[in-house]
Amino acid sequence: MFISKKRLSIALPKGKLLEDSIALLEGVGISCREVLANDRKLTFEFPQNHVQIIVCRPTDIPTFVEYGAADLGFVGKDTLVEQGKDVAELVDLKFGYCRFVVALPMEALPPQLSDGSYDLRYLDRKRVATKFPRVAEEYFSGRGMQVTPIKLHGNIELAPKVGLADMIVDIVSTGKTLTMNQLAEVAQIFEATSRLIANRVSYRLKHEDIQAVARGLRAQVESSL
Repeated sequence: MFISKKRLSIALPKGKLLEDSIALLEGVGISCREVLANDRKLTFEFPQNHVQIIVCRPTDIPTFVEYGAADLGFVGKDTLVEQGKDVAELVDLKFGYCRFVVALPMEALPPQLSDGSYDLRYLDRKRVATKFPRVAEEYFSGRGMQVTPIKLHGNIELAPKVGLADMIVDIVSTGKTLTMNQLAEVAQIFEATSRLIANRVSYRLKHEDIQAVARGLRAQVESSL
């Protein structure tokens, strides 16, 4: 059983990634399965481990960790890249896989190059609907292109259909949603999985405890590969 020398606070994501997060913590010796039994409670104390669990929206976890409300957090790499918070990234947890893609309506695809890829120059100065404007801008600016990001919070696939945007940048896992909405992937930006992050001050003050959790999680991930 893991027992923290100094009280550790760990932020976990609500939703479909919570169960995988709990399973990994249990593998480290933090018995916290009762978190799954109460979806209304947001904080849980585990005095036998000297650990507190906070359950919150996945997009809020980097903020909780950056400001020290949580020492550690489980969060997707997609959220980390978009928010750019000042946190320490410790372990790739290898679950919650998704990838960032650029997608367009099937009837409006750019020309293909000789290698089969799409000529993205045709997307210069176009409008892009996305939940991730920072990712979109950095991707296109890195290719010497300028786009106009339009931030939406849902139904990204609708934007090209109604003329709000020319394309979308979004995260996908299987690509089925794109196909259902007559959209086609023209470029992959990067792949993302869940990560263990730490508050930078906590990492110094609670280094031994945090490293023990990180080592245990890393060992589990490596053994499952």
